[in-house]
Amino acid sequence: MTVLRPSSRIRGAVLPLALSAGLLSGLTACAADPDEGTNGVGKLDPTAIEEKAQSAADAAKAVRLSGTLVSKGGTYKLNMRLKQDGAAGSVTTKNSTFELLRVGEALYLKADAAFWEHEDTPSNTPAESGDAGSEAADKLDDMYVKVPQDDPSYKQLRGFTDMDLLLDGLIGLHGDVVKGDYDKIGGIRTVNVKGGEDGEGGSLDVSLQGTPFPLRFARGGGAGVVILSEWDKDFPLAEPSKGQTLDYGKQLPRT
Repeated sequence: MTVLRPSSRIRGAVLPLALSAGLLSGLTACAADPDEGTNGVGKLDPTAIEEKAQSAADAAKAVRLSGTLVSKGGTYKLNMRLKQDGAAGSVTTKNSTFELLRVGEALYLKADAAFWEHEDTPSNTPAESGDAGSEAADKLDDMYVKVPQDDPSYKQLRGFTDMDLLLDGLIGLHGDVVKGDYDKIGGIRTVNVKGGEDGEGGSLDVSLQGTPFPLRFARGGGAGVVILSEWDKDFPLAEPSKGQTLDYGKQLPRT
């Protein structure tokens, strides 16, 4: 007969206990309340979660919106800081990148010479050919060009700077709203709600910390994903100096 030493007997008894304790700990962790220490929004039904997010966004004074939007007019990559009386940021299309600045109703467009030489300028006017077009584009290079309110492009460009318009078009879900998974976005705990089981009507991630702001929205049908951050963080807006500005009156320049 083999006689176990005391140390062997102790290890033999401790090991099963340790394994049991570890298993119990793991099961306890798995069963932890995902809403513990949150603002409680995750406990609501999906429709109520969406409504909370919409109300928070409607009451907000400022936000940063970054990501990609796909529409019939093309694909746009946005990085905009928005508030009620204006906005500042950039928009990237397939062919170019330009900056937008809106202070009140005054809207400015800033881009490099290559943008102005391209035939698909915001005013949808054909570019001139040869040295004349290049010379005009060079003059516009990295200058703030004031967009006349009578110009056909004003409404389209202003839409990229309108906080209410962008949020209204982004946050709403379509179809039966169902609850998705818990997650983290930018280190902030979130709960997901979506339109339809597969998110075909859009997918919205809502903050579980502090105010239940929407933090990410995926449009249905692969029509883009945007991140919403810096809620209620104010930022300065000022019209560019006269030395940085070109004003062509009632229509954007033809290059």
